[in-house]
Amino acid sequence: MPGWDETVGAVVGATGVLIVDTGATLRDGARLRRELRGIVGRDVTHVALTHPHFDHVLGAAAFAGVQVFGAAGLDTYLPRAQEELRRDAVSYGVDPDAAAEATDLLVRPHHLVSGERVLDLGGRQVLLANVGPGHTAHDLVVLVPGTHGSPEVVFCGDLVEESGEPQAGPDAVPGQWPAALDRLLALGGEDAVYVPGHGAVVDARFVREQRDALSRRFGVSRR
Repeated sequence: MPGWDETVGAVVGATGVLIVDTGATLRDGARLRRELRGIVGRDVTHVALTHPHFDHVLGAAAFAGVQVFGAAGLDTYLPRAQEELRRDAVSYGVDPDAAAEATDLLVRPHHLVSGERVLDLGGRQVLLANVGPGHTAHDLVVLVPGTHGSPEVVFCGDLVEESGEPQAGPDAVPGQWPAALDRLLALGGEDAVYVPGHGAVVDARFVREQRDALSRRFGVSRR
């Protein structure tokens, strides 16, 4: 996505279409909805929110009538964070009216993931896993099993960032972030493709190196 280089993904099955994150405004969400309909010929049926930051959740209201998934606790956190999300969006350059509109229509997840949950999109299953806390207290990753020799794909949210150093704001849990990446790596394995929340796709080696850098940065000892 333009602006903050955040990554949005889609997983398509025979009966369902899942979008992973929704952009920073209702306009972003509406654009994504139109583009996906043009690509796959069907509307989005499911939304997975990887974490509660404005550039990943504020487009969700553009997807009316879909099933929304998030990490456990996200449903109560988002209403409390509404004003903070609006301020953050404006501070990063979102038009104030667009930020106010999106936060007024903030979507809370209908389905909460506390461990792992399998979602069937019709001939294609995806695994939603709550591997946090780390980047936030509500980090959700999406794993798509490989088919016909293709590798598994893991949508990491901002637990992994490629286009810049991982951002640790006041809602981060730095002492547990490296362990969250260990859980992410255990799910995806050595040969998976890892999709960061910002930037280009990476491999397991990149994720391990970022995990080790976070351990050093936050003084977290690892066994």
